[in-house]
Amino acid sequence: MDRSLTAWAAALLVGALPSLGLAAEWGGITPGESAAETVRARYGNPSRESRQTLESYPTIQWVYEGARAPVGMKRMVVDFGLLAPQGYRPTVVRSMMLEPKPGVFRRGIVIDGWGTPDRIGTEQEQEVFYYASGLVVYFAKGGADAVTMLFTIPQTEPPKPAGR
Repeated sequence: MDRSLTAWAAALLVGALPSLGLAAEWGGITPGESAAETVRARYGNPSRESRQTLESYPTIQWVYEGARAPVGMKRMVVDFGLLAPQGYRPTVVRSMMLEPKPGVFRRGIVIDGWGTPDRIGTEQEQEVFYYASGLVVYFAKGGADAVTMLFTIPQTEPPKPAGR
């Protein structure tokens, strides 16, 4: 799972996957639109911050965990830095990953909130919902609970699983 998500995030940074329209959002954060100031205003300072260079661009990652994680989440990770047609935007949300606590986002709740997925697949024995709006949801092996939710800019097609 991590390799395909990392590759997808790198592709997002350099704008390799064009936008289709409205992005999937959660908690007042919309990838491709929301800025660092918006995230800080809603969720405060992160538990930790890291900086790195990706495809020659400086990026920032904020991690909210423990008491700083949003209600119902074990962890929230927000990545900043997006190469857009108008240039590089270092403080714009590129992606946001949620790790919900068990029972918070069950399969039916995901469908009620974001609609029928554009594609359903399996990766490492986990059911995965792919949305063109930029949402990828991984469910627990053999269960109905979402364990990872990745929000990105809208996609023309879902990411390909690693090694395929």
